[in-house]
Amino acid sequence: MKVLIVEDDILLGESLKEYLYSHGVSVTWLSDEAEVKEILNSFSFDVIVLDLILKRRKGEDILQEIRRSGIETPVLILTAKRELHDKEVCFERGADDYLIKPFEPKELLLRLKALSNRAQRGSLISIGDVRVDLKTRTVYTASGEPVNLSKKSWDLLYLLIKNRRRLVTKEQILSYVWGDSIVGDEIIRFYIKELRKILPKESIKTMKGRGYLLN
Repeated sequence: MKVLIVEDDILLGESLKEYLYSHGVSVTWLSDEAEVKEILNSFSFDVIVLDLILKRRKGEDILQEIRRSGIETPVLILTAKRELHDKEVCFERGADDYLIKPFEPKELLLRLKALSNRAQRGSLISIGDVRVDLKTRTVYTASGEPVNLSKKSWDLLYLLIKNRRRLVTKEQILSYVWGDSIVGDEIIRFYIKELRKILPKESIKTMKGRGYLLN
C-alpha cells in the first residue's frame, strides 16, 4: 500500500512515517502543502492522509482541488478539528474518512487498509468487451475466459484504471509498479504492449514523451 501524508507537524509526520513503514506501508510525507499538486501529478497513491490545519492553505481547499482534478484516490482527514460542521464540509468535498487527533497509530493503519481495500472491493470495470474484477484481480476476455496477469502487469493495469481518462506519466508508473527499482522506458513499453494484447484496440493511448492514458 502506498500512502501520501500531508502533515506540517514535523514530529507527528516523522513518527507516522516510521510507524507505517514498520508495518509494510510505503509512505511519502509532505510537510509543505504547496507540493501536493506536483506530487499527485507525478506519482500515484492508494490513500491520501490530509491534515486540515496547515500553514499556507486550508486542507478543505486542497481536498476540493484534488477532487476537481479528477483524482479518485481515497482521502482520510487527520485533524484536531472535531466540530460537526468541519466534518460536513470535508465529506461534501469528497473525503472518505475522518480521524480526530489525538489517535492511536494502529487505528490509523486499520483505517488506511480499509480504505485501500474498499477502493478495490466488488468493482467490475468494463474496458470495451473486456471485464476487470478489481476484487479478485482478474481480467476476463470477451468470451469470459480469465487471463493470468503477472503482478507487474496487474499493478500497471490497476494504475491505469484508477486514473482512467487521465494521463499517467512514466514517473507515476515507475513509482507505483517498480518502486525503488531502476528500470528503463523499454520495460514500461514491454508491459504496455502485453496489456494491449488483452485489452480492446486503442484502449491504451500513448501520449508521446509523457506517458499513457486509458480510454
